[in-house]
Amino acid sequence: MKNTFLAFAVLLFFSSLTSCVVLSPKKYKALLGSKDSLYTAFNEGLIKIENLEKEVAKLKKDTTLMAEELRDLQNSYNTVDANYKKLKNNSSSEITKLSGDLAAREKRLKEVEEVLRKRDEATNSLKEKLQQALLGFTKSGLTVEIKNGKVYVSLTDKLLFPSGSIIIDEKGKQALTQLANVLKQQPEINIAVEGHTDNQKINNLGQIKDNWDLSVLRATSVVRYLTENEKVESVRMTATGKGEFQPLGTNANAEGRSKNRRIEIVLSPKLDELYNLIK
Repeated sequence: MKNTFLAFAVLLFFSSLTSCVVLSPKKYKALLGSKDSLYTAFNEGLIKIENLEKEVAKLKKDTTLMAEELRDLQNSYNTVDANYKKLKNNSSSEITKLSGDLAAREKRLKEVEEVLRKRDEATNSLKEKLQQALLGFTKSGLTVEIKNGKVYVSLTDKLLFPSGSIIIDEKGKQALTQLANVLKQQPEINIAVEGHTDNQKINNLGQIKDNWDLSVLRATSVVRYLTENEKVESVRMTATGKGEFQPLGTNANAEGRSKNRRIEIVLSPKLDELYNLIK
């Protein structure tokens, strides 16, 4: 700005000088050349000043925008930082809670495993006692085995009943008496008596209409003998008939049909303790 004013003053000086002093043509031409150069410089200076003022205005505007963006970024950072601290605190609380839950579940799992272990011990012990008590009947078609955590005592129909009958014979009563002696010493055992038949049709058996009837009536005959004669608690007993629909062997030959005609006494430990743990 200072140089511009100086150039402007020089131009005024030359204008006044040419109007007051008589110069030779050569000097006059030189002075005019200097005047034109100064005038051109003066205009260029004005243009530069105008451009600089625009740049300064633009820089001020950019600075304002940058300041606003910086404030927005700071606000965003503050929000993210607050959320992170909140999440961190919540995560710590959740981890603590989860650790407590896992510890409690692990404790319950160990308790369930202990109950199952005791159940398996009781089941194996019961099987051994029954095998010893019923050893004399194994050749007559009696078996004792464990399936799915339960003891299955299987008695073929020829051990318990005359052909086509629901009345227990003497040999069958002896086997059931030996069985009852063991069951009365095991009050924690539930007892389910299942009747099974082959697929041969029932003929001329009076009140027995079909294999459903025969299987149910034979099962109830065993339950009545155990409860009424041997005094096994009735509340522990159930009787069901399966008919011909759960065979052990083929019904195409006599041997297979003989296996299918049977009474199965299913003994299962009471699992009240386990059910309570699960609840």
